[in-house]
Amino acid sequence: MKGLILSGGKGTRLRPITYTSAKQLVPVANRPVLFRVLDAMVEAGITDICIVVGDTAAIIEAAVGDGSAWGAKVTYVHQESPLGLAHAVKISEEYLRGDSAASASEAASASEFVMFLGDNVIEGGITSLVEQFTASDWNAQIVLKQVENPQQFGVAELQDGRIVRLVEKPKHPPSNLAVVGIYMFDHHVFEAVNAIEPSWRGELEITHAIQYLIDKGHRVYPYVHEGWWIDTGKMEDMLEANRLILDTNESRMEGFVDADSKVNGKVVIEKDAEIINSTVRGPAIIGERTRVVNAYIGPFTSIYHDCLIAECEIEHSMIMEHCKIEDIHHRIEDSLIGRHVEIVRSPAKPRAYKMVLGDHSKVGIL
Repeated sequence: MKGLILSGGKGTRLRPITYTSAKQLVPVANRPVLFRVLDAMVEAGITDICIVVGDTAAIIEAAVGDGSAWGAKVTYVHQESPLGLAHAVKISEEYLRGDSAASASEAASASEFVMFLGDNVIEGGITSLVEQFTASDWNAQIVLKQVENPQQFGVAELQDGRIVRLVEKPKHPPSNLAVVGIYMFDHHVFEAVNAIEPSWRGELEITHAIQYLIDKGHRVYPYVHEGWWIDTGKMEDMLEANRLILDTNESRMEGFVDADSKVNGKVVIEKDAEIINSTVRGPAIIGERTRVVNAYIGPFTSIYHDCLIAECEIEHSMIMEHCKIEDIHHRIEDSLIGRHVEIVRSPAKPRAYKMVLGDHSKVGIL
């Protein structure tokens, strides 16, 4: 079985962070979201992986490389513009079908693949999903999740344990089962993506391809995910994913904590990090070579590598690499701060701070 990861989106809802990087590389709990998707695939035994990339191709390819860091082989397919999830499958068909010299039965089996959106985070991975699909004679399996607001999602209608209809953002949902960004397909999906027409958005919709399979009598089954799932498309989603993952971490101490500091709860101090005369209250993670001096780091905070955090308080926030936050007398919270950001104090005092800052920003606080 192969893996297909979609990482071609522009990430407009995460601007300004995504002006200079890919949203899939934002480090949730100090590990980029895309890396977590690769982790899940390799854990499920999938090591032959294709990543569909777009405008941020060079950044993603530089970060992931050939996949050897995961013990995998990664191939890249370029999508010139975001023309839909089904379009991503369509342009990846040659890779997913594999060896043309194989027999028909071998080729059909080899064409089975899992498709995973590169900005999704899911609790527990996909091993059980892959095992269930490979042991079945199903043509497709779609991961679903019970949600409180199905009107905002593609929604599945089930009958006798099978998916019989998909409806996009319905006013009157037939169920509360939202379509999550994880799918299992066999070779029949290639017929579907080549048969459907673009939607009103000008995109080839994966929901239309799945509905095509259903209408043609193919076996399309659900996998109802019981754990949490986050689409990290917005800042609030990133912070929520960060919170959930941090809460699953086990404490780990690889850096230095001096005698005047206090570390409480689930806290990870990564290699060569230093905590000096500070309090770190978990769940939290402090990245490699980061220095925390005379500071308070509150719960659900991740600080990535090579940062200086001094004379300030930070809580429920994500700080990316090479940041300097110093001498801030009001707590920073609910914030996502990009790479190479400097936040320093100026004379006057505001009441509170809440910010989303892009890479290489420099802010003087009044």
